[in-house]
Amino acid sequence: MADRSYRLTTELMFLCLLATLWGSSYLFLKVAVTEIPPVTLIAVRVSIAALFLMLVLFARQERLPRDRLTWQRLLVQSFFNSIGAWLLVAWGQQYVDSALASVLNSTSPIFVFLMTFLFTRHESTSLIRLGGALLGVFGVALIIGVDALQGLGQQVAGQLAAVGGAVLYGVAAIYGQRRFGHLSAPVTAAGTMLWASIILVPLSLLIDRPWELRPSVEALAAAGMLGLFCTGIALLLYFRLLRTLGSLGTASQAYLRAGIGVGLGMIFLGEEISLTVGFGLVAAIMGVAAINLPPSLLKWRTA
Repeated sequence: MADRSYRLTTELMFLCLLATLWGSSYLFLKVAVTEIPPVTLIAVRVSIAALFLMLVLFARQERLPRDRLTWQRLLVQSFFNSIGAWLLVAWGQQYVDSALASVLNSTSPIFVFLMTFLFTRHESTSLIRLGGALLGVFGVALIIGVDALQGLGQQVAGQLAAVGGAVLYGVAAIYGQRRFGHLSAPVTAAGTMLWASIILVPLSLLIDRPWELRPSVEALAAAGMLGLFCTGIALLLYFRLLRTLGSLGTASQAYLRAGIGVGLGMIFLGEEISLTVGFGLVAAIMGVAAINLPPSLLKWRTA
């Protein structure tokens, strides 16, 4: 029992780290996309990640898969988890504030729950987990600020893009958990990023003519951070967590992103937490806890 509790604590720490890495991506995206078009930006992001992950495979003396079926599945995963989702989010952030984009994009656990309950039934669902998913979104809204929601209904296309990204994230979490149990996290991550690079680099050359761009050092640095930390390292954690916490548990990191941002602001910038933000932090943490309860403790199952 103590060993199981230790393992769960370890995985939740990795979940917090993943939330930190992906939470910071909104800031880097906002900085970079003002000077680098979305397709080129995501092409740079996935190319840096692919190079880093191939170095990880070399260091671990692991090889990429050789069968056609696995590569076909990696292509599907790459579309849901990166090509489609990241293009939507990057495009949408041209028209939507990062705060509102964060709230809308944090809804992915709700979509994971609904798809699991209605279609896949690949892991247990319960009223407790549904409550955790809803509570987490409520907590994120409080943390970021209810004012961020005032823009709802304006710039609808950008908002739909942020929600569409959340849906694709949800599909990716379920598909990744079900299809890649036989592969290590570095192999799966490298395979998806190689596919993304193969597709997006030529597309960026065709659409954006990136050789004519003159981005600033700040924009290039933001793109580099996106590729190495928010993608390469983050995907190693992501595919590990799909095995240990499952699709809904891994998706719950969406609720921690905002809370971690607030915590970093307190530590490094001396910011103070308002009562509303405090309630939001509690709600987000309770939502994550409810989603990640061990199956033996989940009562009133719906599936």
